[in-house]
Amino acid sequence: MKKEKILEVAERLFYEHGFRGVGLKQIIREADVATMTLYNHFSSKESLVQEVLKQREQRYWSYLDSHIEKNSDLPILLALEAHGEWLKHQSYKGDMFLRAMVDYAGFNSEIVTIVRTHKERLLQYFQELARQSVDGDADEMAYQFTLLIEGATSLTAVVGAAKATEHSLAIARKLTSNIN
Repeated sequence: MKKEKILEVAERLFYEHGFRGVGLKQIIREADVATMTLYNHFSSKESLVQEVLKQREQRYWSYLDSHIEKNSDLPILLALEAHGEWLKHQSYKGDMFLRAMVDYAGFNSEIVTIVRTHKERLLQYFQELARQSVDGDADEMAYQFTLLIEGATSLTAVVGAAKATEHSLAIARKLTSNIN
């Protein structure tokens, strides 16, 4: 129970203030745990960051899967819509994963690997959905949709999730207009 509280508080603080802007003392204080409790679960700030990213990724995939009917005509569009909802509720300041990569590139290869693996999995996810949606070049569509998602995620920090999603969906509909 205390481990979950630490992870919850750490994720919120890392997302709101950045990885470098938050120290373990602040996490300990806001999670209302003893220092030893944190260290019993996490050997370092970096191990906590790794676990936060892994947990966030699991929630993201569960969220997408729960919003997509893979048997629908265009599950790839549903994935983009679901991602837009995720942005609105969970990622309104942009991509936590890319922020981690920027903060830890050259310093912590494990964190960078978690981020790269997440992004590779995103592309693979869209490849699977594209194969269900198109007869032609599914890989090309997967790259296009991955770029739409990444672009919408980045643009969210500037124009908000609703507007970024609206524009990415408009492009996606054009890309898929000749599929049905």
